Amino acid sequence: MDAPAAGDPALLSAIRASLAQRPDGVLEDVARAHGAPLRTVVEALPECERLPVPGERFAEIWAAVTTWGEVLFLMHAPSVVLEVVGRLPPGSLGRGWFNIHGDSPIGGHIRADACRAIYLVDRRFHGRRSCSIQFFDEAGASMFKIFVRRGPDRELEPAQLAAFESLRERLASS
Repeated sequence: MDAPAAGDPALLSAIRASLAQRPDGVLEDVARAHGAPLRTVVEALPECERLPVPGERFAEIWAAVTTWGEVLFLMHAPSVVLEVVGRLPPGSLGRGWFNIHGDSPIGGHIRADACRAIYLVDRRFHGRRSCSIQFFDEAGASMFKIFVRRGPDRELEPAQLAAFESLRERLASS
């Protein structure tokens, strides 16, 4: 797995100080404030809040999440945060793309070979536990994120949370 795009110790120290001040804030805001790729900010999270996985495991992780039911699929760009709720459909590699197949609002084509790192992130966000799988490209930019959904009570869906924790355990031990 490539090293974080911005491995400058002074930058990492400054990012960690920002995270300590507001540990449950928006990570993209921290990245923007420090002129760093989002992956660098995620790498600066406490080790207990992140599990790095090589990008080569893209298809394996995608396949695991297809069994979770409706997830929150999120893309965060400077001018828009796009959230789509739906089942993660299966996909397959072909002609240089990971092609998503199925009847879901989540669809399209992903350059899976551009995925350099995947992080399973379990941290507080605006006062609540938040669990996500975050995919990063070679520049350390976010490709997309998949979140464990919340129920009507705003708590994480228990079955999805158990699936996330099981996946994290399996990936940590392999």
